[in-house]
Amino acid sequence: MRVVVTSESRFTRTPDGAVWVEAGPDNSIWRRYLVAFDRVRVAARVRDVDRRPEAAARVDGDGVEVWALPYYVGPRGYLLGRRAIAEAVSAAAEPADAVVLRVPSPIGSLLARARSRARLPYALEVIGDPYDVLAPGVVRHPLRPLLRTLSTRTLRGQCREAAAVAYETERRLQRRYPTLPTTPTAGISSVDLPPAAFVPRARPVRRLPDEATVVSVGSLEQLYKGIDTLISALALMPADGPRARLVHVGVGAYRPHLERLADRSGVADRLRFTGPLPDADAVRRQLDAADLFVMPSRTEGLPRALIEAMARALPAIGSTAGGIPELLDPECLVPPDDPAALAAAVTAMLADPRRLADASARNLRRAHDFSAETLDARRASFYRTVAETAAGPGGPARRPVR
Repeated sequence: MRVVVTSESRFTRTPDGAVWVEAGPDNSIWRRYLVAFDRVRVAARVRDVDRRPEAAARVDGDGVEVWALPYYVGPRGYLLGRRAIAEAVSAAAEPADAVVLRVPSPIGSLLARARSRARLPYALEVIGDPYDVLAPGVVRHPLRPLLRTLSTRTLRGQCREAAAVAYETERRLQRRYPTLPTTPTAGISSVDLPPAAFVPRARPVRRLPDEATVVSVGSLEQLYKGIDTLISALALMPADGPRARLVHVGVGAYRPHLERLADRSGVADRLRFTGPLPDADAVRRQLDAADLFVMPSRTEGLPRALIEAMARALPAIGSTAGGIPELLDPECLVPPDDPAALAAAVTAMLADPRRLADASARNLRRAHDFSAETLDARRASFYRTVAETAAGPGGPARRPVR
């Protein structure tokens, strides 16, 4: 059986037909579905390019193909091309296919609507929360309030209609987007770390250097990750307390904006953007060289970057957004958009070697909950449930329209 999976990632295709992603799920992620299915088709936006982008990873291959959808950018591009996009999405899945929609997603919503009209089942992987993604201060768009209302309502309806639902979080998304009582559900993080992601032991109690290194990781295409809050917090740290420099791993359109903010805040000499890094080992080296990881996000699902930092036994401070409170102790949490609270939390953590060591040990223990060995069995069971639902008794399952 084939499974069709929708994705909001944007891919590129080189003249040889290979499909690539610069930041997002690569072939290793899509191969996970092969534990229950013979083939995987990923429906996503694809644009053609002359050569492979720098630091891009392969998407297709090893039982995985990509169904190219029209390449649009933003709500306006979606609205202008909606008819062509809907036709391409509907054609991606045949009645005998299993369908897994990674939501929230305009692309996923189009296929959900098509499956509902045909009275065919679909499953969901809820990997984010539109209520948080479209919160004030996260996205700057005149239609933000309307989009927030509509997308939240849509996701709630999809969760009640889906044949099976897997949530990225352990509790948070389940409470906001419940299913029907009889629907099979699972809490399965998409983060499953290989053995190489983990260090063997926690960090000991030690004296920090005169200038500690704070590291953050995340895309700069939007201000979701709150790096502007972190830069402002760096400027608010007291002169008589621990001194810190910030290294950010990630690229995106807002980098010039953040560089200007750092300059205005007087901390440009204590900020470095790494630019694109070639592989996971390079990211791990940045984490290993740091003294504290900070994730001041305005919105999150269950953040892979934080879990990867925890697997390196790195102490961490995060915001209360999304699934971050499921990972860190309350004493390591601050509200989003609060530079003063973040500055105080970073200062207090860096000033206390014992607290840093305790957080290191705690984070490493928690990160092991996201090892591939721990999650593979749970994910395989869910995908087999999806396959059984799609097959149904004697063929493709059909359900009544609710």
